[in-house]
Amino acid sequence: MRPIVIVPACTRDFGEHPYHAAQHKYVDAVVLGADCAPMILPSLGESLDLETMLDLCDGIMLTGSASNVHPSYYSEEVLDPSLPQDPARDLTTLPLIREAVKRGIPIIAICRGFQEMNVALGGSLHQAVQTVAGKFDHRENPELGMDEQYGDAHNVTLTPGGCLERMLGQPEIPVNSLHGQGINELAPGMVVEAVAEDGLVEAFSVSTAPGFTLAVQWHPEWRIQHNPYSMKMFGAFGDACRDYQARKLAALREQLRSSA
Repeated sequence: MRPIVIVPACTRDFGEHPYHAAQHKYVDAVVLGADCAPMILPSLGESLDLETMLDLCDGIMLTGSASNVHPSYYSEEVLDPSLPQDPARDLTTLPLIREAVKRGIPIIAICRGFQEMNVALGGSLHQAVQTVAGKFDHRENPELGMDEQYGDAHNVTLTPGGCLERMLGQPEIPVNSLHGQGINELAPGMVVEAVAEDGLVEAFSVSTAPGFTLAVQWHPEWRIQHNPYSMKMFGAFGDACRDYQARKLAALREQLRSSA
């Protein structure tokens, strides 16, 4: 039985109807990269039965999105009202992250998910990285085709001896770049795993988490099978999900034996 990985949905309007939606590439990454079974989680906010969902799952993948985490969660006003928000997703993922980290449920987070994870655990964001002194413009060019938008944009330097450097076996890797926001202050307990050439944090793990955690600002899910670094990252995540599932099933069997 493959481990179940929660993939939180975004809320989007298609025509006149609202939808819970998750892009194919994220679902595919769970299947093709992690060899796990994806379960799309509706963004129900406070109506979500969080305990039931966490009891069911063996891992969580936090996806990227066009929307941004609302800055009120790190005590700021919205800088650019024209940029999309997704309050239902915020209300779903932020408590999900905090509880999953406590339980030691494996988490891999991408782009918006990377930012969500930092905010959920007490960090803050630059709402417009391109306006920060010394930082590059990390946004994609919307006039280019998808292959060019998701092509290698710059290198990131991996922290020597860090979990990502050990996982990939490289001191530096090329990554794509499709984000306007980025890390300002890291949340307590975060460990920097990679930085861009301008010093912007591009990956982190959570030192205080009892389980696997990896958050990256780039998009490793894009054509995952053609990127050996992405396959290694999702492979390690999948292994962590299988380990978590095995421990959970062993604990359940022991509980059943004890109550027999």
